[in-house]
Amino acid sequence: QEDDDACSDYGSRDKPGTALGRTVPDGNVLFPDIFHTDHLLFYERFKAYQDYILADCKASEVKEFTAEYLEKVLEPSGWQAVWRTNVFEVVVEVVDVEYSALKAVVRLCEPFLCESQVSTFTQECMQELLELKERQIPLQELWVVYDESGEFDQTALAVEHVRHLFCFKRFFYQCIWRTWDEEEEDDFDYFVRCVEPRLRLHYDILEHRVPSGLVADYQNYLSQCEELYRKFLNVRNSISSSDSDSEVENVSMVEGLKLYEKIEHLKQKLKLIENPLLRYVFGYQKYSGLQAKGQRPTGTKITHVVSSTMMASLLQSLIRDKLCPEPCGEELEIQFHNDPLAAVNACYEGDTVIICPGHYVVDGVFCIADSVELEGYGLPDDIVIEKQGKGDNFVDCTGANIKISNLKLVQHDAVEGILNVHHGKTTLENCVLQCETTGITVRTSAELLMKNSDLYGAKGAGVEIYPGSTCTLLDNGIHHCKEGILIKNFLDEHYDVPRISMINNMIHNNEGYGVVLVKPTAASDVKDASAERTTGVLTDLALLGIMFLLFPDLGNTQPTRSGDGKACVEGFRQEELPECVTDELELYEQAEISEQTEGNYEIANELGATSVKKSQMRKKRLSELGITEADDNLMSQEMFVSIVGNQFKWNGKGSFGTFLF
Repeated sequence: QEDDDACSDYGSRDKPGTALGRTVPDGNVLFPDIFHTDHLLFYERFKAYQDYILADCKASEVKEFTAEYLEKVLEPSGWQAVWRTNVFEVVVEVVDVEYSALKAVVRLCEPFLCESQVSTFTQECMQELLELKERQIPLQELWVVYDESGEFDQTALAVEHVRHLFCFKRFFYQCIWRTWDEEEEDDFDYFVRCVEPRLRLHYDILEHRVPSGLVADYQNYLSQCEELYRKFLNVRNSISSSDSDSEVENVSMVEGLKLYEKIEHLKQKLKLIENPLLRYVFGYQKYSGLQAKGQRPTGTKITHVVSSTMMASLLQSLIRDKLCPEPCGEELEIQFHNDPLAAVNACYEGDTVIICPGHYVVDGVFCIADSVELEGYGLPDDIVIEKQGKGDNFVDCTGANIKISNLKLVQHDAVEGILNVHHGKTTLENCVLQCETTGITVRTSAELLMKNSDLYGAKGAGVEIYPGSTCTLLDNGIHHCKEGILIKNFLDEHYDVPRISMINNMIHNNEGYGVVLVKPTAASDVKDASAERTTGVLTDLALLGIMFLLFPDLGNTQPTRSGDGKACVEGFRQEELPECVTDELELYEQAEISEQTEGNYEIANELGATSVKKSQMRKKRLSELGITEADDNLMSQEMFVSIVGNQFKWNGKGSFGTFLF
């Protein structure tokens, strides 16, 4: 830790000896060693940029602030460096520093040490070159010679920071600077507004923490925004240079406004990706190009058995329990594999994969595009599939009806969640999921049924529910995640309301909330809805009254009440619950709310109010279009909610909260 502080704090000079490493040159053995500074981590560069170089500056003041920083930390003379170009390397001594120009005044060292691809670079030639440059060399072209005393540690670090900002692929101008930054100056300083989020994104990309698809989206948005901004500047300049109030100028103004709106839209997308929280709250609509194979050409269905080693006793048990539990009239075709990923890749529509006990390490992605069943033969803790190597995904599901049971999935060095349901329906039963980033993601139009499973360890949300999806959670444990369950914003007119059932789940020990609803703050309608909830204007009785008006099918559904009189809003449009769990839900209809389950009412109340607000907004838009009586199908977008019997314990911020953006 002391070394880290020494690397970051330019004022730390009370420790004897250098805290930096050294780099031995590859070529000329007579060349001196140099300080090893190009390995600095994000937080080391970040602290210098935040506290000393770019703090409180405007976009136009970056170079000026950098010069002020150098005046504080850079030794003005008395240190040696290796001057590096694409053609040569030569050892020089710094005799002065031109801080405002970010240059050092140098002279050749004695003895003369030079290494070049061209033999004609003699000492005389180098002297002439220095004279032409007035002996001023850009600091980013200098690598400070190693010194054990520690006296030049901060000089080496300062030169490294300058090199990183202004030299390596012009990092500052490619990764941080945007041509429109100066026009956005506001109460926030440039570092907070621009440098910090873009610097974090840059290092997250370097460390493979951002999905490759999202990186591609960001670069695409940035290119589009820069191109539109150039066009906007041209239009604006043509208007300002024109003195006439002609029709052409009016057309240009309209064109400029359209360009401005497009630019602002793209800039908002860029800011969402730059923000490390919003990046994962909103994610991105990744196109899944998985193609289903369909049925096998022969029309047969195969059972794939996965085992690292197959013993006779294990085979007998499999035949008795799984392969032929009772006399069957037709032959069963079986294929054996020692790798679960190879077995899944060999599947066609209707196939079954039985995975025997063992610890399987896979380096790849499970892409399941057909209706197949993956079943562990035994307890989940005995059948472990561990992801090896960095990658965007672990399990991608797009099949119409996928079933996964009795497995433990372990994720490491991940970028995306442990399981993504893109399309179709996925049933997850009696599984254990040890996550890394987010847990399970249920995309728009997809369906998840998760039963009797345990999910933990997600650095994001344990379960992310997208608008227009269907998510049923029964008897699960979701714990030790950043957030338990995250329901993404569905108030946008282009989104459909999700259908959510949460019954008898244990949601505990999450860092934030047990359940989070993402909502926009920009829309006045949403503000009104939030105000109604927080001030208590929308009472339990009023909420139920509104729902009976907007949900005519609620007539036979009664709210369950706890001992203290709080209503648990259960079963909006209950007859529309997925058929596969109708019977199971009937068992919970009369569930009582305990002290640990009081969050059920709060969640159902908020989701119901938000769904009602969505319906009101939709009606308002239809009314503006002159449609006075909406079509039943068009208006049947209310959220199905069944929140019963869930327990919320020891979540850092409580059982339920809203994230306003």
